[in-house]
Amino acid sequence: MIYLLSIVSFAGLVVALAAGLMVAERFLVTYGICKLDINAGEKPLEVDGGQTLLACLYANDIFIPSACGGKGTCGHCKITVTSGGGPILPTETPLLTRKEIRSGVRLACQVKVREDIYVRIPSDLLNVKMFTSTVESSVTLTYDIKEITLRLEEPAQINQRPGQYVQVQAPSPEGPVFRAYSISSPAHEPNIVQLVVRLVPGGIGSTYLHNVEPGDTVNFTGPYGEFWLNEDPLVEIVCVGGGCGMAPMANIIYTLYEKWPDRVCWLFFGCRTTKDVFYLKEFEELAKKHKNLHVVYALSDTLEEGETWDGETGFIHLSVDKYLEAGVRRQAFLCGPPLMIEAVTRVLEEKGTEDIFYDEF
Repeated sequence: MIYLLSIVSFAGLVVALAAGLMVAERFLVTYGICKLDINAGEKPLEVDGGQTLLACLYANDIFIPSACGGKGTCGHCKITVTSGGGPILPTETPLLTRKEIRSGVRLACQVKVREDIYVRIPSDLLNVKMFTSTVESSVTLTYDIKEITLRLEEPAQINQRPGQYVQVQAPSPEGPVFRAYSISSPAHEPNIVQLVVRLVPGGIGSTYLHNVEPGDTVNFTGPYGEFWLNEDPLVEIVCVGGGCGMAPMANIIYTLYEKWPDRVCWLFFGCRTTKDVFYLKEFEELAKKHKNLHVVYALSDTLEEGETWDGETGFIHLSVDKYLEAGVRRQAFLCGPPLMIEAVTRVLEEKGTEDIFYDEF
């Protein structure tokens, strides 16, 4: 019993000391005004010391991706700190590769600004904006997926590339948080942002979006993302998705056929059951107008009694393997669960495809 009391007392003392240090740093330690230099003078700022680097950037309308609200768990807020960031923290190392650590990559939410700090940020991120929009429509696609159309108010237009995403600001008990959703509306419709949102049980962002109604205000930042569509019309495009991974695929395909009506494109979409199928009729209608668009849906689960299905069956990578010939110049975009991404990537590489972009969720 004495040992137990000693352990409890020691643990309490450690917690008290840690809390005391945090309070002391918050209220007693001041770092004054610090210089925040971005991209070697491209955007010099002066900020109050003591904040996290992520907070300083957001306060100056520089919206670095962050899905966890600055808790250091998502690993999205990576930027390069060339000087002034202090030693790397144990909270950062699990989310950084050795190469990133050697290159000075840090998590902006974990770096405290205590002195002048010099950072490098991709130019694309410096162009990210905060948008105010109005919900134009909310359409049920399946039992757990909705299509949300947002009409932009301020700014009134977005300049996005096919396959990019936005981060929607959602309310939570701990304050506003951001959650990432791919843009499904095509790039040639700059006044709207359409999202395909699957309801995740307990999910802050999806619960919020599944309950918005026409006329509601939704704020988001963007656009973000690494997808780049090959401009060579002789290069085939392959889109492979599953579930709400349809969103970037829809954007890519409708953007593609607005610019290149005769370009070859394959859409492979994996569903578990017929209840998970959506947009199939719309793409079949589009394929009637564009003969080089090939639409392949596949169901991975067995059909229930009384159900009919004339499409493919099995996991979607099997359909990719079945329909695509080897040795053709292609660019591929994949969006879905990690196991699907891994299986499809193997098939594409075996067929000679090297230009592959993917998003896992």
